[in-house]
Amino acid sequence: MNDVVAHITLSAEEHAQSMSTYIEDGERRAHELGNRGPIRFDVDGNLESRILDAYWEHGFYVFEDVLRDSELSDLREDVARMLDGAPRDPKSDLDTKGRQALGREFSREPYRWARPLSDPLGGTSKNKGRHPSAMHEAVPAQDAPKWTVQNLHGNLHLMESTLRLYGHPGLLAVAEAVLGADFVPYNEVTFIKEPGLGPSVAWHQDGTTHWDSDDWDAGAHGFNFMTQLYPSTAANCVWAIPGSHKQGKVDIPQLVKDAGSDRIASAVPMLCEAGDAFIMNRQIVHGSFANTSSERRVTLNAGFFPRKRIQDMTVTHLDGRVVTFDDHHIHERSRMIQIGIDARRQRYPDEAPFHYAPLADEVEENRWDAETRRSVVKDYNLRDMYI
Repeated sequence: MNDVVAHITLSAEEHAQSMSTYIEDGERRAHELGNRGPIRFDVDGNLESRILDAYWEHGFYVFEDVLRDSELSDLREDVARMLDGAPRDPKSDLDTKGRQALGREFSREPYRWARPLSDPLGGTSKNKGRHPSAMHEAVPAQDAPKWTVQNLHGNLHLMESTLRLYGHPGLLAVAEAVLGADFVPYNEVTFIKEPGLGPSVAWHQDGTTHWDSDDWDAGAHGFNFMTQLYPSTAANCVWAIPGSHKQGKVDIPQLVKDAGSDRIASAVPMLCEAGDAFIMNRQIVHGSFANTSSERRVTLNAGFFPRKRIQDMTVTHLDGRVVTFDDHHIHERSRMIQIGIDARRQRYPDEAPFHYAPLADEVEENRWDAETRRSVVKDYNLRDMYI
């Protein structure tokens, strides 16, 4: 696949204006779907069937008011701390105040950068060619920085508040309802779309390994939870094509060609308020536009898989590492779920902790304390699982 770059023809203001009609239509259709509301359970303690039905029909569901106010504040403070301590540019070891940049104690660089309002992936061979069509890029303001932080990788060892969020009993109950009691982790990433700077993420489907499996189904590549720390608007949010998770490998270039631009007509915006979280099937066609709006988006991603889709798989990670997900690997990576549950228990003793069946006999070994911080949590993302 040849690398291509979208033509830069519009200023940020012009780009925002050109999106107005598309946004208005998308907002209307998003609200018509009816796939949003609080996490609710039936009298038997099971996730309400209407929620599961809506998720499997559309490929995503917006859970409202997931975070309590104090938790939202903690998460915002931790993200602000990480951004304040970011390197001054991708090649620097110092932050903008001349201090040692944060995250240098970890084996994998936590900061991922992009040019403002650019499309770093579309139409390239990056990420195993999952982003086959380029998005429209816009010209940032003259005083814009040369680089903007696009992602933080390894949330759970970077920010303790995200470890507590990882143990959220409501979200973990949703994961169990969708994937089964033996669900396992994927990875955790923060997406940052600063106003007037945030780059696009070209249309794609996340899965790579199971499209041709004899037992492929609509949930073969798992899902992501995406928790919003600020309002997720049609101008800065993720857009998705409802139902596309059930269609197998979708011809994205043809969709773009049919639309005549990167604005695929059947897509809808995933609209959220601060403190909401949505579940999104990884097989759904989704993407986001350059954030030429005046509002920032900060999204905390946490993904999960059905264990049967991971068990004994040998894969090549995006960074080139070849890994087999045997029982030991799965066990060690899954410990982060139980440690997250305990971290949340310590902070919110009024909540009933989630019962994670695979590690139910190892609760004591997976307490959140100085020892597990050192031996399990630090560099945990070297054991991320990917399909």
